[in-house]
Amino acid sequence: MAVNINTVYQTVLFILNKEQRGYVTPAEFNSLAAQVQDEIFQSYFPDGNQVNRQNQNNTQNDTEFFNIFKNISYKLAPFIEEVVFSPTAVGSASFFYPLSNATGLANRSIYNIGDVVSTYIGNSNYDSITQLVSKSDYNKITRSKLTKPTKQDPIFYTSPSSLITTATSSSLLNIDPTPDSVAVNVIFQPSTPFWRFSTGPNNSYVYSSGSSINFELDVSEQPNLIMRILKYCGVIVNNPTIIQAAAQDVQETSINEKS
Repeated sequence: MAVNINTVYQTVLFILNKEQRGYVTPAEFNSLAAQVQDEIFQSYFPDGNQVNRQNQNNTQNDTEFFNIFKNISYKLAPFIEEVVFSPTAVGSASFFYPLSNATGLANRSIYNIGDVVSTYIGNSNYDSITQLVSKSDYNKITRSKLTKPTKQDPIFYTSPSSLITTATSSSLLNIDPTPDSVAVNVIFQPSTPFWRFSTGPNNSYVYSSGSSINFELDVSEQPNLIMRILKYCGVIVNNPTIIQAAAQDVQETSINEKS
């Protein structure tokens, strides 16, 4: 469930205005909203890695609803999707890239790729997990008769999508042997949140719910969003009290979630 952007904005304004501490315009808020959502999204990966180490040491709480690693995975689940990649020629090489009309690609870009499954159709059909290697290693492996990849054990490397104009991903995949089809487990970046408005009486800002874009983070992140935005608002209105209070709250919340 997404976090309503108007709820966050109105809460931020209420806290700032309660003691006449300043005002943040919609343009300023939208910039901060995008920055903070990205910070929280990016934090899931190092946090998940840290908690996973606790799992390996058997120091993680495994009680239902209180397992931190599962909670982080739950927050990431809406951004994970299997996407079909299609072939395209770039010079003498054949790359695979996600179609622009694939589910989820209309408004979001791919943040990272996970498992790449290459499908080979012939006398023997294979659905093979494809190993990621560097371009240098790819060249060495494919040129050697002893190490040349097979349909059971294919390899791939990535190249920037700037090589072609039809790609929407940050990476293209060069796979050997060339498969008949490719399915990739990807993580999408959240859509950029945006508080839109129309002009009301006395040039006031009137919230436009139909054209606004909510935060795509889990609803449990609403307090975190508010406090992190307030931290930056303190910089805008030049109030160190807000910065200190918000930063302390964010730090305490982070410590509590990981301990």
